[in-house]
Amino acid sequence: MPPSTVMSAGKRTRDFRAAYDRRTVLSVGAAGLLSLLSSGASAEPLPLPPGGFGFDDVVDIARLNAAKDHSPLKMALRPPLADLNYDEYRAIRVNEPLRPLGQNGNRTFALDLLPPGHVYRDPVGITVVHRDRMETVPFSFDHFRFDPPYFEGRDVVAEIGGTEGLNYSGFRLRHPLNSPDVLDEFVVFQGASYFRAVARNLGYGLAARGLALRTADPRGEEFPVFRHFWVVEPEPGDREIVVHALLDSQSCTGAFMYEISPGETTVMNVRCKIFPRIELVQTGIAPLTSMYFFGPERRAGIDDFRDAVHDSSGLQMITGDGTRLWRPLSNPRRVEVSAFQDDNPKGFGLTQRSRDFDYYQDAEARYDLRPSCWVEPLSDWGPGAVMLVEIPVENEFNDNVVSFWRPEQPLLPMEAGHDFVYRLHWCDEPPDSAPMARIHATRVGRSIHTSEAQAIVIDFRKGSVNTDAVSPQAWVSTGEVKGLALRTLPGGDLVRASFKFFPGDATSAEMQLYLRREDARASETWLYRWTAK
Repeated sequence: MPPSTVMSAGKRTRDFRAAYDRRTVLSVGAAGLLSLLSSGASAEPLPLPPGGFGFDDVVDIARLNAAKDHSPLKMALRPPLADLNYDEYRAIRVNEPLRPLGQNGNRTFALDLLPPGHVYRDPVGITVVHRDRMETVPFSFDHFRFDPPYFEGRDVVAEIGGTEGLNYSGFRLRHPLNSPDVLDEFVVFQGASYFRAVARNLGYGLAARGLALRTADPRGEEFPVFRHFWVVEPEPGDREIVVHALLDSQSCTGAFMYEISPGETTVMNVRCKIFPRIELVQTGIAPLTSMYFFGPERRAGIDDFRDAVHDSSGLQMITGDGTRLWRPLSNPRRVEVSAFQDDNPKGFGLTQRSRDFDYYQDAEARYDLRPSCWVEPLSDWGPGAVMLVEIPVENEFNDNVVSFWRPEQPLLPMEAGHDFVYRLHWCDEPPDSAPMARIHATRVGRSIHTSEAQAIVIDFRKGSVNTDAVSPQAWVSTGEVKGLALRTLPGGDLVRASFKFFPGDATSAEMQLYLRREDARASETWLYRWTAK
């Protein structure tokens, strides 16, 4: 589907003023507008004109806000909301019945509103766009219940002392994903500009964001926030739902549109327009955030009964010229930043390769069911780099991997804004059917033959490739490669490329390896950064 036909819900509403004075809304200004949208106060529904409310209307608000000073908004939470730990916050449940999105006749989608508390202090306004009106949902504790044991015997609402200054922290959407008679949650927007999605028979894992700013910058990262969402009620027969979002931060504003289709692969068509307040040098487009604690690559210092613990196993890429790349993730000793230069990439993502329970041996977390997320650009992104940031962690409870596209040129303040259109695939495997061998696992450790060398082992899943007619090709930026070999593993599905790496005095080295058939690549290209322990 060409990009020009993907974003049909974002139509321009030129007759908006005919229904009500749109300039009144837009003239409130950045601070006042965001305060109005996020106040949680009850408001009369606004009538919709024949053209409806669309992406271009959010663009108008974002453009106006970019010309104003940023006014940060935080909820001043009162106890017990201010003091909740993770488990206590999870004891705040959404009341049944679910809030259906079915007034237009399509009752296969439902909306869960999420409470403030714990780390969630950004007020989020939520408006449901019906066929004939827009209705902002006022904040109310009626949407929640406070479950035991944490809240047993307590009048929590009385303790909090009313709803003044409170609003929602985000929302979830539900749809019959795994069973036709069960409304499963398939996407959640909550916390800054973070959101997560699942596909059929998979669970939550890695997250995406609207925008990343100054990631791994010594000055500290800036986290833009989705201030307001417009959830468009689906029409009868619709299998997708449209969500508009207004983003705001100290350095920029933005308008986003998500066309979300849940299923075996949950697909999001994303359109965004960014309005910088200042020159944006370190911008992350389509950022993904995940966790990698350990795997078979290195287990030094890990005392754990499991063989692997990670939400994602590697960064997968298809470059502008069609080269397939795979970079296994790591839990480094210090922050490591990698840049993979490219021009108009065809796709990249953080993927979970192994779906074998025996690979993880975790019956509770079920890392074998964590989704992959693949970013497919649908517009011309030009020159730039796929960035990978890896941060050391000592457990599995914090995300430590970030990947995104960084444009080569800074994003400058401009009236027209900066457009990016792409598609997110939340899936088992990314949509790439190229007939080539795929990297299955990486293993690194001291050679059993000499203490001066490291043994490097890369396993490939053969697929349809005749590996009897291929040879491994290896390259290292420093040091020496010896004993490069390729052998088929028991079972016949995997082949193993291996070599001894002699680093000499080097403390780090960049490596590449792929399988070659005549003059063509028969496999993905394995990329790796070796560092001395």
